Formats: sequence, C-alpha cells, structure tokens
Amino acid sequence: MMHFPVSRRYLRALWRDTRVLVRQFRVSLLLFFLLLGAGALSLRFFYLHPDTGQPLGWAEALHAAFKLIFLETVLDLPDSLGLQILFVVTPLVGLAVVADGVLRFGVGLFNRRERKEAWQVAIASTYRDHIVICGLGKVGYRVVKELLRLGEEVVGIESNPAGPFLEEIRQMDVPVLLGDARRRETLESAQVQAASAIVVCTQDDLTNLDIALDARELKPGIKVVLRMFDGQLAERVRRGFGIHTAFSTSALAAPIFAAAATRAQIDHSFYVDDVLMNTARVTVRAGSPLEGHTIAQVEREFNLTVALRKRADILDPHPAPDVTLCAGDCLVIFASLDSLARLREVNGEQGSLAQEKGGDSPPRSWLSRLLSR
Repeated sequence: MMHFPVSRRYLRALWRDTRVLVRQFRVSLLLFFLLLGAGALSLRFFYLHPDTGQPLGWAEALHAAFKLIFLETVLDLPDSLGLQILFVVTPLVGLAVVADGVLRFGVGLFNRRERKEAWQVAIASTYRDHIVICGLGKVGYRVVKELLRLGEEVVGIESNPAGPFLEEIRQMDVPVLLGDARRRETLESAQVQAASAIVVCTQDDLTNLDIALDARELKPGIKVVLRMFDGQLAERVRRGFGIHTAFSTSALAAPIFAAAATRAQIDHSFYVDDVLMNTARVTVRAGSPLEGHTIAQVEREFNLTVALRKRADILDPHPAPDVTLCAGDCLVIFASLDSLARLREVNGEQGSLAQEKGGDSPPRSWLSRLLSR
C-alpha cells in the first residue's frame, strides 16, 4: 500500500475518489435515501405510540425508519394496515435492493486498500506539470528513479500487472496506473493533458509512436521523449512529427560500447551531430607537467572543458579559470577522444589511448607484434 502524507493532494484525491464511488453507487444510494425518507415521513405522521397515543418526533421517526430497513425495528407492530405493510415491505426492499449497494459503498469508502487501482487513479488526478512514464520495465524504472532524484513528480503507466518493478515504484510514492497507454482514457487518467512531458519507453517502436501521437493530441505542446530501437525510424519521427527527442537505443549505446572497448577510461559518451563527445575523470599525477597549470591553460591547450574539480574533501563543480592544479586533483573532463588522449599522455598515464596508438608512431602490424614476442 502506498503511504501518501495527509496533504492537500491527499485530500483532493480523497474527495475525487469519494465522488467516483458516489457515481458508481448512485442508484443504490438514491433508493436508500428515498426509502429512508418515505419511511421516516410515514412514521412521523401516521404512527402513534401505543402507550401515549402521541406521534413520533422527527429524530425518532428517522432513527426507527433506518433500523427498520435493516430488520432491527425499535417500534411495536402498529394496528394500521398501511403501517403494517410498511413494516413488512421496507426491510424486504432495503435488503434486496439497497443494503447490498450501500454496504459495498461503505466498504469502498473506508477500505481503499481493496480498491488499489481506483485509488491510484484518484492520486494521479491531482498531479499537474508532472512527467508521465509509459512502460515501467528496466528502462522505465531507471527513468523514474532519476526523475525522482531530480525532484520531478512522476505518474507511471504499465500494461503488465506482474511487472517486477511495480511494487518498488509504488513504494516511492509514485502512482502507477495499470492499463494500455495506447488507449486515450488511460492517458487521460494519468493526466497527460496537464503534464509537462511524457517518456515512452515500451519494447515496441510502433507502440511508442502511437502513444506519443495520442499524447500530442491530448496536449499539443507536451514534450515527448521517445525510445526507438530503429535508428532510421527515430530520424523520420524527428523530421515528420516534430518530436525532437526520439532516441534510438542502439545509437545511444553504440558510443558507450565503443569507448568502453578502448583504454580511454570513459565514463559516458554521446554524439553531438557526428562528433563523439566523452566525459571522463583524470587525476593529476605527482610530477606531471599539468602541475602548476591553471584550468584556463589546460582547457586552451587541450581543447576541452573542465566541468568539475575535486581536491581532498573540497568539491568545486565550477572551477575558476585561474585555479592552479596540484597533484591529486581529480578533474571531470568533457572532451573528444583525441583531446582526452593527449591530456592523459601528458599526465603520464600508462595504457592511455595515445600510448595505445603509439603516440606519433604508426601502430604495429599483427606480424611485427608476433615477431617481437
């Protein structure tokens, strides 16, 4: 069960869920109140106390009618034929038509755990400017965690009720709607029309595109992040549908695989147009020519960007250009492979990409390497 704090959002969800319950059981509730009102009026004006001969008060008549519906009358059987019929018919109608619906309404109202999915919809209905995640598999689960870490509000949609990550996502206080995101009513339940963005990351390209287009119909200006396995299709989607955040999974993974296969010690890689850019960590070695250089000199000489510098317990995410480097400084570098290779070579790192390539010397052929063994 999700544990939402008692807040304005929780109270709005409570009110919305109660309205849904009232609509669902409106016929039973209407019959119940009609029967209760008719019984109370009849007892008030036509029933007289056997001992005193006085009519009942309004409160006493209402209480007696309520008890009569559930076969617990507190009054003696009257002599009047009309009231006797009332005493017989009221509990029969109450039990056969009203009591079942009213009791189920009460159970739903006070035991929302039995109506988990409806409660999820009620919570989701309170979200605004949130991000909707369609597909809560491995990728969707990680996207949810990252968005929560960034302070974003998230609503999830998943078609598989046995998904391995659903319970963990619910425990993060993220409402999860079970259903097909290709259905407009599912997207509406997730409040796509009020969301700031939608991330579509199911396992099927056409399903992802279908969901993205439906989301655009519900809210034309919504930001769409689309997972696609086919790189050519992703490019066509960008051009044809104006979805500028359609990502090919293979295109995203390829630079990371390629960089990881070298000795460049890359943390992350991605393409900017046709240029492969990389993020890596470099620690200034003792006696390295980098010692004594400023951040500006390193950036200018090696054509890279120093995004972060860590020295001992000091973390500087925006090092000033005139900061002087010392041995032990850990730098987070944003650079091309060539720039990173030259920096590592100057820093004297063994097994750097430049050394792997042999510096200025051409790489040896397989025959020369074999003869040198």
